[in-house]
Amino acid sequence: MATNDWSGVHPQAIVDPSAKLADNVTVGPWSYIGPGVEIGEGTEILSHVVVKGPTVIGRNNRIFQFSSIGEECQDKKYAGEPTTLVIGDNNVIRENCTIHRGTVQDRGETRIGSDNLLMAYVHVAHDCTVGDNTILANCATLAGHVTVGDFAILGGGTMVHQFCHIGPHSMAAGGSIVLKDIPAYVMASGQSAQPHGLNAEGLKRRGFSKDVLLVLRRAYKTVYRQGLTTEQAVEELESQYPDVPEVRPLIDSLRGADRGIIR
Repeated sequence: MATNDWSGVHPQAIVDPSAKLADNVTVGPWSYIGPGVEIGEGTEILSHVVVKGPTVIGRNNRIFQFSSIGEECQDKKYAGEPTTLVIGDNNVIRENCTIHRGTVQDRGETRIGSDNLLMAYVHVAHDCTVGDNTILANCATLAGHVTVGDFAILGGGTMVHQFCHIGPHSMAAGGSIVLKDIPAYVMASGQSAQPHGLNAEGLKRRGFSKDVLLVLRRAYKTVYRQGLTTEQAVEELESQYPDVPEVRPLIDSLRGADRGIIR
């Protein structure tokens, strides 16, 4: 991936000699790229960005000014171990975002997928996993060990407690405080966040058919309107919809809800 072609590095940027930059990488003035950093083809680092390693950044990302990428985490257990940050392709990381590396107490890695939009002042703490095609709006904050599923949206100012899972295609309204898992497809809001139906509009925009939406609405009612425990809801969904693949993400998010789900 990396060829150390530094033709796109501004003269007033600082790039450690051990950093590996692929073709067509640009680094703006007053940015710092530290040792142990690899940056993929076509990625653009604007001015005043700090990237520390071990960090691997994929292709065609844009990282805006005053962001801090790959810094040591804020976990007091962290003792300088060489943990990592891995960022995929085609992400937009806006101003003043902070993304920290992992801890050895977990898997030692923070991971951001591809095609995500992290708006200004987003914080992604140690050992988080963010999927693909997500939107984290301004000032959204992920504590350590949080998982965000594909196509999830967190509104501005959303705060997510450590170890919570945000299911794929779910949505949290701005200002939400998420203390338990949000299952797949669910809309949430409040302090603390509570469920407010299916994220139907988002699913329509992503091409889910009317028939599938009808099934998912029924599945939502099974989880939230029948007074079932999470375990009972999983059993009911598996018996009702054994051949509907779109229900599987909901079942999986319920099975993995170690902290419990929002109610």
